[in-house]
Amino acid sequence: MERRDKINYYLDLAESVSQRGTCMRRHYGAVIVKNDEVISTGYVGAPRGRKNCDDMKVCIREKLKIPRGERYELCRSVHAEANAIISASRDKMLGSSLYLVGIDMSTGGYVKDASSCSMCKRMIINAGIEKVYVRDTRNEYRMVLVQDWIDNDESLEGVFGY
Repeated sequence: MERRDKINYYLDLAESVSQRGTCMRRHYGAVIVKNDEVISTGYVGAPRGRKNCDDMKVCIREKLKIPRGERYELCRSVHAEANAIISASRDKMLGSSLYLVGIDMSTGGYVKDASSCSMCKRMIINAGIEKVYVRDTRNEYRMVLVQDWIDNDESLEGVFGY
């Protein structure tokens, strides 16, 4: 049996973490890794102690037909990247990589052109994370240099969604 490459290994971990998600639209999982050590993990879900959307059987963003990548302040959930960052100390995240996998709950497939939202991008930048790997298919992924998000600041152009 051929050994799984390291990037897909960490993306596989992120995909497993995503299974804990409670969002009705998309289950995301994030894993932060530095020097081949898992620093923290996170998945999409309501803040601790609050009811999850899947328990309440309602997604306010879906109900209001809000497009992907917009109006996240209305969402009950904390994103996977944010939960992973919250669970780690900054000194451990400096120079690390974040592995991200999104599953579309309506199709069961990977989220097409998945990316971190603008709020999560800001947190990833401030956490000192250097690279983000995003799964596109079971074996294919994209690598984003976080410095590109700094150099190409889409917030200056008023870009919505992703």
